[in-house]
Amino acid sequence: MERIEHRACFGGWQDVYRHRSEVLGCDMTVGVYFPPQAQQGPCPVLYWLSGLTCNEQNFITKSGAQRYAAEHGIILVAPDTSPRGDDVADAEGYDLGKGAGFYLNATRDPWAKHYRMYDYIVDELPAWVESDPAAGDRRAISGHSMGGHGALTIALGNPGRYRSVSAFSPIVAPSQVPWGQKAFAAYLGDDRETWKRYDAVELVESAPERLPLLVDQGGDDEFLDGQLRPQLLQAACEAAGHPLELRIRPGYDHSYYFIASFIGEHIAHHARALRG
Repeated sequence: MERIEHRACFGGWQDVYRHRSEVLGCDMTVGVYFPPQAQQGPCPVLYWLSGLTCNEQNFITKSGAQRYAAEHGIILVAPDTSPRGDDVADAEGYDLGKGAGFYLNATRDPWAKHYRMYDYIVDELPAWVESDPAAGDRRAISGHSMGGHGALTIALGNPGRYRSVSAFSPIVAPSQVPWGQKAFAAYLGDDRETWKRYDAVELVESAPERLPLLVDQGGDDEFLDGQLRPQLLQAACEAAGHPLELRIRPGYDHSYYFIASFIGEHIAHHARALRG
């Protein structure tokens, strides 16, 4: 592990680390914000999963989340969105390969060797984070777009592991939209049964834990109708009796201006759950 950035921020520290991932078979960078309360004892951890084309920098430099994390005493962990390195498979375009890991475990070549972001987020990354005395074992998870998809599916697929989950502009039904169909076919193959593990709409139907879902969606998001389709999650939750708070925000788009406008509300939501 190597700390490559260390900056004072709202009484705490915004760090960036590089560490070796055995799961992904490459070095990974991770942004970690330690609030001032971490100097007195263990703090709960909110994992943030970013979207297509992003790395660990987008959230830590654009969201303004550190202010609210310092207020509530929460550690923020923002990993990269895919494996990286010269020997890691890639593809043309922004929606497959590097920067587009989709938070799943790939089973098809050439992706299977490195693209195991699901196991990295669920197991390896928390083990690394929680080895630090400043980090407790109370976890929450959130994300944006592809990362919102990751947050929802990981929380739904791992009952009892997270105290709360939220998402901004998530891809709620990747099996039914172009972004998800392209990635799933490449990473997982054509058997759509294998896709269901990574599809929030599919998982809600049989989720053993009724963890409430908080979703914010910009009403003027350019991807709303073609790629995101939150109404599919709303219908699935209504059918399954799964608690969902879906907030459509008129005038807001898909950008970090939208995230920065409401990240304080999301962190307060997680803080209430993490205190319980």
